Amino acid sequence: MLKNFTVNKNKLFIGEIDAEALVKKYGSPLYVYDAEIVKRQYAELVNNISYPKLKIHYAAKANANAEIFNLLKKEGAGIETVSIGEVELALQAGFAPSEILYTCSNISREEQEAVMKKNIIMNLDSLTQVQRFGEMRPGGTIAIRINQGIGAGFHKHTITGGPESKFGIDSSQLPQVQQLAQKYKLKIVGLHQHIGSNILDEAIFMKAIKKLLATAKDFSDLEFLDFGGGFGVPYKPEEKPLDMKSLGKQITNELNRFMKQYGKELIVRFEPGRFLVAESGVLLAQVTEIKTTPYKIFVGINSGFNQLIRPAMYGAYQEIVNASAVDGEKENVSVVGNICESADFFAKDRPLTQCKEGDVIAILDSGAYGYAMSSLFNARSKPVEIVVEGKISRVIREEKGRLYD
Repeated sequence: MLKNFTVNKNKLFIGEIDAEALVKKYGSPLYVYDAEIVKRQYAELVNNISYPKLKIHYAAKANANAEIFNLLKKEGAGIETVSIGEVELALQAGFAPSEILYTCSNISREEQEAVMKKNIIMNLDSLTQVQRFGEMRPGGTIAIRINQGIGAGFHKHTITGGPESKFGIDSSQLPQVQQLAQKYKLKIVGLHQHIGSNILDEAIFMKAIKKLLATAKDFSDLEFLDFGGGFGVPYKPEEKPLDMKSLGKQITNELNRFMKQYGKELIVRFEPGRFLVAESGVLLAQVTEIKTTPYKIFVGINSGFNQLIRPAMYGAYQEIVNASAVDGEKENVSVVGNICESADFFAKDRPLTQCKEGDVIAILDSGAYGYAMSSLFNARSKPVEIVVEGKISRVIREEKGRLYD
């Protein structure tokens, strides 16, 4: 699709820099992030959801690089975390506790207590967590994550609402939440929901938003509503991006209507991750060999699912181009990695400009859940990460060692 990058003299450019030049300077495999795309995506949200008390919290799990944190912090974002480790990273990046949200399931009492001591807003995920909070801090204020039976996502493993989901307090259990709140004199100041990941359907967004607003009418002490994330980006050529002007207008209208009925303006939070960073990221690797069999052409590259697991784990589609020769005669190939596992495919039977050994392969839309889900499997290291801003590039994380280092 090349919707985010340019081609000059048949070479792929990221920002204003030739992808081949980046590999020559930093080596490969290499994760590259275009800072301007991250800023553009943040602006898409805040410019189209024109509600006055809007707060965007970046979902750190999508890409927990400190430089990404800093970039979004400068734009005005808060951060959403799902572990005590992410909380610590957010604090190190300079986010104040009031700018940090914490949402997680099945945590230990020790982790819950550690987050509470940092005075960070917790979206409590279960009756157990509510009871623990009451025991540890009677008379305190809480927020709860609700599962209202609505789930959506690009894969069954990314759906975070509905009867099969482990997340949230089922809406049928809200009377029990109220009982616990009364028992421990807790004040419920926030409601949270998150229905899934990479959603491109405006209707399901609005259905979930309306459902939470309907539920919120039964809570008189609210200070904020948190609608989670899930804003999708198109990975496949036939997919269309969310129309944020249309969706933003619908969201704004619903919020204004509710606030008028509720009697005051609440803070409204969203927690995008993928939407902000996915399209900014490219994994660059080099062709190591081309294996032709009677059945297929395999283009082998010096990366593997240890560095980008989405295709192997989810069967996810990632756009792939030959950055050394973007246009030209194409042939159907399977792009495969250097991991000793049969699932180590980036693409199967995909048309790609004819490759030769040493060509740079660009796997697009890799800024979310790429490096964040990488590992040292097969004792292979994690790639260098760099950020590009126009004509400038710099390292934002060095190569992370091998198991035998």
